[in-house]
Amino acid sequence: MSAMHITKQNFQKEVMESEKPVLLDFWASWCGPCRMVAPVLDQIAGERPDIKVCKINVDEEQELASAFQIMSIPTLMVVKGGKVVRQSAGARPKEQILAMLQS
Repeated sequence: MSAMHITKQNFQKEVMESEKPVLLDFWASWCGPCRMVAPVLDQIAGERPDIKVCKINVDEEQELASAFQIMSIPTLMVVKGGKVVRQSAGARPKEQILAMLQS
């Protein structure tokens, strides 16, 4: 399973109303560090059926990026029960991304 593409049309249902914790990646196609993180996120999506991995392209979804005050990318967030519980900016190794998911 790979990461789910999020738009403002499916954001509420797939992220805010998700029963599972959501690992949310704000990214852009021109961003080198974003391209480094992408395969790691796809790997996590395949290994962890207990979470949902979602990606928001900041160029296509400027309204969502603005709502979350995204200043640099990649920005990773963990959303649980409709609330952001963790956030980090910049490329991270897999271990640090997985650590963000710990309760």
